[in-house]
Amino acid sequence: MNRAGRLKVFTGNSNKALTLEICSYLGIPLGEAEVSNFPDGETSVQINENVRGEDVFIIQSTCPPVNQNLMELLTMIDALKRSSARRLTAVVPYFGYARQDRKVQPRVPITAKLVSNLITVAGADRVLVLDLHVGQIQGFFDIPVDHLFAAPILIDYFKKKDLKDLVVVSPDAGGVERARAFAKRLDAQVAVIDKRRSQPGVAQAMNVIGEVEGRSAIIVDDIIDTGGTIVQAADSLLERGAQEVYASCTHPVFSGEALERLENSKIKEVVATNTISLEDRIPKRKIILLSVASLLGEAIKRIHNDDSLSSLFI
Repeated sequence: MNRAGRLKVFTGNSNKALTLEICSYLGIPLGEAEVSNFPDGETSVQINENVRGEDVFIIQSTCPPVNQNLMELLTMIDALKRSSARRLTAVVPYFGYARQDRKVQPRVPITAKLVSNLITVAGADRVLVLDLHVGQIQGFFDIPVDHLFAAPILIDYFKKKDLKDLVVVSPDAGGVERARAFAKRLDAQVAVIDKRRSQPGVAQAMNVIGEVEGRSAIIVDDIIDTGGTIVQAADSLLERGAQEVYASCTHPVFSGEALERLENSKIKEVVATNTISLEDRIPKRKIILLSVASLLGEAIKRIHNDDSLSSLFI
């Protein structure tokens, strides 16, 4: 037996389908817990099995409804801590509030730091996350953080398509490093969209830096929220002679009319992962979802066995 106790996995209501896939990979049943709301909306948690001395992983994305899912995560951590679990790992496939990682104007919060503090104070011993919006959020935690990347899963998908004359495009200057890593694995060129953001969630594509004429373009981002930036970027690339445009992201937030906007766009495919559940919104014909269950499952197994995760970071 591992010194941290037997491996047990629990989940809130954010993405049960992904959690069940992970449990299938690990060959264990999902932990028994009731996560619901009191009539006034307060989160109610009841752990229905013994976890004393066990190595417990709570899988919960803080995706929409963000505050509800975040409160479920914090309440579950507290319940399991008070039930004498030996070690608690918060597995957060999509870490919400990550876009508020610094003060960009006076009198605004750094909510990514606040949420990190909440998870730590609630009683988590370590955190496992996937494609943080910015890597420095790892430093906001005072507990160990394992930061995985979905890039290998997405890259493998595009490799199988065998696209010719490929260019990987960053939708803004901040994503150049991500685009460069994609391009290196796909043996492709790199281009960047120069955009201006007039207000949060609203951006206007301005210029394309790099050679895209006659090429197949893949726009790479960590999050697609409203879809506005990606659609404008695709239009800019096609106007400058790109042959076809694909879009790729790890986290399909898809707020508001994003699905319809992407469906009606000139983008050929939008490839994302299942860090966020889309069960209540049936994916349209252009949306391709790839599973990260085996990646997270392998990471959980290695953390439980105190093995290295280094090979999973590539």
